[in-house]
Amino acid sequence: MAEGMLLAVAQKIIEDLGSWTFQEVGSLWDVEAELENIKNTLSTIQAVLQDAAEQQSHNHQVRDWLEKLKDAVYEADDLLSEFLTEALRRGGTSENIAKKVRGFFSSSNPVVFRYDMSCKIKAMRLNLNAIAEDRKKFHLKECHVEPHVSMDREETHSFVPNENVFGREDDKKAIIKLLLDPNVEENVSVVPIVGIGGLGKTTLAQYVYNDDIVERHFELKMWVCVSDPFEVKVVVEKIIASATSNKPNDLHMDELQKQLRNKIDGKKYLLVLDDVWNQNYNKWDNLKSLLMGGAKGTNSL
Repeated sequence: MAEGMLLAVAQKIIEDLGSWTFQEVGSLWDVEAELENIKNTLSTIQAVLQDAAEQQSHNHQVRDWLEKLKDAVYEADDLLSEFLTEALRRGGTSENIAKKVRGFFSSSNPVVFRYDMSCKIKAMRLNLNAIAEDRKKFHLKECHVEPHVSMDREETHSFVPNENVFGREDDKKAIIKLLLDPNVEENVSVVPIVGIGGLGKTTLAQYVYNDDIVERHFELKMWVCVSDPFEVKVVVEKIIASATSNKPNDLHMDELQKQLRNKIDGKKYLLVLDDVWNQNYNKWDNLKSLLMGGAKGTNSL
């Protein structure tokens, strides 16, 4: 194993449950408290995994406990992925997003879905809680788990060849309809493309970005690959570089915001922020405040 794999899956679930997307979806579907409980329980279990792995060779009860834990963690990962995918398909995340997305996705039997998922998530939480409680029988030592270090990811770009977008025409049309919505009230409207890795979110964003209708609709288009870590100053520098084809060098934040304001004020612009992993609300608010000032119809994707 495999304890290394178990630790990695548990860490992935903890990070997913702490993400903005899961928090918003959990709140929207009334399972926020259950998800927070699961995250805390997994953090508690994670702290004793190393000692359990060392003890299992001479303690069959610990070995059985690890097997039970492995099954529960893998089932939790599957269920949470299913829940997130289906919840987003049925209604997006925050209220503003939900208003838009619900016009494009089916929401058949939302009450049944809510009840069914709520029961499954509660059962998963109770199972993990029971496993966490069982750990006390073995007097396992807690050890510090190193914080997650992001792996380097290849920087994305706005170009996409036509052969890479087969089968995404309906998705593209739905997103473009959101981007061109004349009834948008927000100064900076946000249209999210969310989901687990490997679903082709970047390719879909590229497909939308390069569409002729989008090209004619917006006065200014900018593409920024954000990645980790999310630093507002770095993102602003990348936005300016995309808008001007010149990267600003060694400027203070005040000078950067003036350059940004110069470029976007009064313009209907489209800003694509790709490969976003940030979970810090304050950083989002800071960035969004800097993006104010565009003309009505301005969008971030």
